[in-house]
Amino acid sequence: MISPKTLRAIVLLALTPVFGCQMVRSSATVNVPTAEAPQDEALSKSVLDRLLADKKVDLTGITVVSNDGKVYLRGTVKSLDAREQALKIAWESPGVRSVVNGLEVQK
Repeated sequence: MISPKTLRAIVLLALTPVFGCQMVRSSATVNVPTAEAPQDEALSKSVLDRLLADKKVDLTGITVVSNDGKVYLRGTVKSLDAREQALKIAWESPGVRSVVNGLEVQK
């Protein structure tokens, strides 16, 4: 059986490395609409059509959702150039008021 004095020493030794440490949590949440109004569907389709029509880079891995003129781009692209081109096309599309970049570049 371990004496209370020994147990206290074990606990203090176990906790010593964590004194002065602090846990930090960070989270970012992007709310993406799940259902689109008809005008949002039309805007999403327009942006997606423009992305797929682009011949400079392959933008086929992108999903487009919009809400009240805000366009959300999600998916994976093959390069930084492809991501920049997708953002440029989205911003230049008629009716787009803002673009949320959720695109990841393949590693």
